[in-house]
Amino acid sequence: MERTDRSAWIDALVAALVAATLTAAWAARDWGNLSALRLPDADDMMRLQQIRDWLGGQAFADLTQYRLGADGVAMHWSRLADLVPAAIIRMLEGAIGRHSAEIVAVIAWPAMLLAAAIALTGRIARTVGGAAIARPAMLVAAIAYPASTLFVPGRIDHHNLQLVLALVATLMLVRPGSMMAGLIAGVATSLSVVVGMETTPLLGVIGLVIAIDWVIGGRPARDRLMGFGIALCAATLAASIVFRTNAWDYAACDGFTAISARALMVASFAPIGLALAGWDSSARVRLALGVSASLALGATLALSTPQCLSPYGAVDPLLQSLWLTRVGEAQPLFAAPLAVAIGYAGLTLAGIAAGAWQAWRTRSRGWIVLLALQLAALAVAVMQVRGAYAGAIFAAPALAALIVAARRAGALPLAAAWLASAGMLYPLAAEAIVPTTPEASGASCTAPDLIAALGALPAGRVMAPIDTGGAAIPATGQQLIAGAYHRDGAGDLAMYAFYRGSPDAARGVAQEWRVTYAVACDGFPGIAAPFAKRLDAGQAPAWLREVAHVPSGGRIFATVAGRPPKP
Repeated sequence: MERTDRSAWIDALVAALVAATLTAAWAARDWGNLSALRLPDADDMMRLQQIRDWLGGQAFADLTQYRLGADGVAMHWSRLADLVPAAIIRMLEGAIGRHSAEIVAVIAWPAMLLAAAIALTGRIARTVGGAAIARPAMLVAAIAYPASTLFVPGRIDHHNLQLVLALVATLMLVRPGSMMAGLIAGVATSLSVVVGMETTPLLGVIGLVIAIDWVIGGRPARDRLMGFGIALCAATLAASIVFRTNAWDYAACDGFTAISARALMVASFAPIGLALAGWDSSARVRLALGVSASLALGATLALSTPQCLSPYGAVDPLLQSLWLTRVGEAQPLFAAPLAVAIGYAGLTLAGIAAGAWQAWRTRSRGWIVLLALQLAALAVAVMQVRGAYAGAIFAAPALAALIVAARRAGALPLAAAWLASAGMLYPLAAEAIVPTTPEASGASCTAPDLIAALGALPAGRVMAPIDTGGAAIPATGQQLIAGAYHRDGAGDLAMYAFYRGSPDAARGVAQEWRVTYAVACDGFPGIAAPFAKRLDAGQAPAWLREVAHVPSGGRIFATVAGRPPKP
């Protein structure tokens, strides 16, 4: 036990040092944007605004973004991901000021999560393959593209937290079965769903593996199954009290709502029931019980929470075709450009090959479990490329084993193993190998000078392409009608009607939504938007007058009879 504890502390120290080094390098490279709190992604910006609103007095349960849409939009996020960055800001703002405290928070929080992800990967590798592969696995995980992009400074959105929670559950899965392992895995699974629904397919596979282990294993596997079910139920019940939002009864399974909580609670009864029913039964009986329980659970969930079969099913079909199906990380792997597909899936595929070799060579339960999770991540990536985040970091232990084996074969195989394990090389190699034709692009809809120009204008209602909302709301005092958030369906549809129609139709939309400003930028790739093109060229109708034309090319128009919305 003493040696295990010592190795855990050393792994944690190594992870912290690696994370600190990478974070310092990344922060120095992007300091111009970080110092101005221009974060890498619009969701990071909106998360920062959500934290600001909470610290400014908005209720803990109120996740409405009141400067989005007509009168505000209830976001599908949860407060869980806000807790640590908000605590950092609150603790430091008195000493160094709010702006500096926010900069520290947006750098420190991803760094903390990166250190946790590296340390957890090292523990997983140590468990399945021994001490020799632990440190190489930690290094591979640190640069495991595209997972590494979730931990750069400024990434305070929830995907990195979900990945860390998935690693916690995975560690409990590859360790020997016990009640405590099941309890921790159940809590991690529940909290991941509280944060967001993106990792639900992968978490479902983790639960399935725990159940299969119970079918073929002995009492330790039964204890883990029981602990998993108990913790899943208890943690979800507790979370439904602590993290219940004002939009708890929203009729969708797109976040932590009453519907998704009910689905999780129903699912938790299956492992509890199986562990009790199969207390001293044979493997054949346990298999029959498991299959029956799976079919019953599937039917129950389909009847009681059908919304969870299609979390975004309530989104208007027109909005799905114009926007949702075009979101980069939500695209199917085979629909993405070839260079993007190679860059995203390259490390996952290399890890699956290495994992299959390890599983075949050792016949070890741990390697088989990891291979199953890698294949599950690839299956998710085929449907949505964001599945490659988990696939990349799950690849680290198997690739580390490949590196250790290559050491004994000489310098050339060792170099080849490291190259295959360097996730950052896949997108670079893809760009070099796959010929690409640069697409002509116009004015950016999130350019700093465009956002600054919006911020310099008196507050009003802004009609802008969908990507502008997430960047402009935190950086200005404006209210944005549209934003890249599916619950803002009415505002997004109004935006498309404004830019895709005739000037007269656009004027009707502007009057209905009391538009003060309209933004012209390149926000409609592949979509016919004739009025947007007219504005891009500066050809505004008489009811609009140009008030800004920024160096990056964007334009801002004010409605001649426009009035700021009433407070």
